[in-house]
Amino acid sequence: MREFTVTKNDASQRLDRFAAKQVPSMPSALLQKYFRRKEIKINGHWARPDTRLAEGDVVRLFVPEEFFTARRQDPNVWLAGIRPELDVVYEDDNILLVNKRPGVLCHAADGWQADTLVARIQARAYQTGQWDPRAENSFAPALCNRIDRGTGGIVIAAKNAPALRVMDEKIRTRQVTKEYLCVCAGVPRPAAGRLEGWLFKDAVKNQVYVKPRSEPGASFAATDYQVLASRDGLSLVACRLHTGRTHQIRVQMAHAGFPLLGDGKYGREKLNRRYGENRQLLWSWRVAFDFTGDSGALAYLTGRVFTVRQVPFAEKYFPGLSLSDIRA
Repeated sequence: MREFTVTKNDASQRLDRFAAKQVPSMPSALLQKYFRRKEIKINGHWARPDTRLAEGDVVRLFVPEEFFTARRQDPNVWLAGIRPELDVVYEDDNILLVNKRPGVLCHAADGWQADTLVARIQARAYQTGQWDPRAENSFAPALCNRIDRGTGGIVIAAKNAPALRVMDEKIRTRQVTKEYLCVCAGVPRPAAGRLEGWLFKDAVKNQVYVKPRSEPGASFAATDYQVLASRDGLSLVACRLHTGRTHQIRVQMAHAGFPLLGDGKYGREKLNRRYGENRQLLWSWRVAFDFTGDSGALAYLTGRVFTVRQVPFAEKYFPGLSLSDIRA
């Protein structure tokens, strides 16, 4: 048997999800069996799997010791060894906005585990004393959104569970506006408009296709765009997402006939080689918190707008254009 005291970061979590994190090697069907046998208790009493935890609750798991495997490596093994090089756009006690550089993965993928953005953020929180993994039952600083490896720009991270819950809900209900800058081939006409369509992702190829109509597996996507400048057959375009689909801007711009410069998946190989660009020129440059209703621990962010200080490719291809001149 092991006993856990629920912290602020564990509160409001379902009991079954909390328990699963403590016994990660236990099959879910077996965990449910222990619930039915009343071997999982809150404050000395049996509780249903969907019971919501409150701060200060004492959870006891009467399960074999073999299932309590290490949930996390000793922090001194990896957190202390990571150099948390981050371009911080904004930070407070609840959230962190980071300007991710192209080439950095948000999360581990394809066997790559080290030096991801989330690892850097967790290392920074640990090394500055903002997060102690040994004092937590399950919570770790987490990303609220993510962007492609080759894309740069603002990524939102939550430093505690209440902030993570609120931000996840605000993003899900489209109360967080994300705007991107990109360089595309050609000059879109009209100069401002909306791209709409149905996107289907081939998970095996990690490729997205535009479909003419709704079909199983396809999701609706909408992107507003505005041409900010044009020069030498290229355009600097601002895009505002109304949905958050995989590769949304890249595939919708390419489908419209204006692929992003440097995009090796949806772009033009000959053009990319001419300019020597091997990553899509796409940057999440502005985030606005358009919160309505109950915003809980993040109510103070309502109406706030955050931007990056510079977008390297905008300065490279359109010198003299200032980000401060771009209207919201």
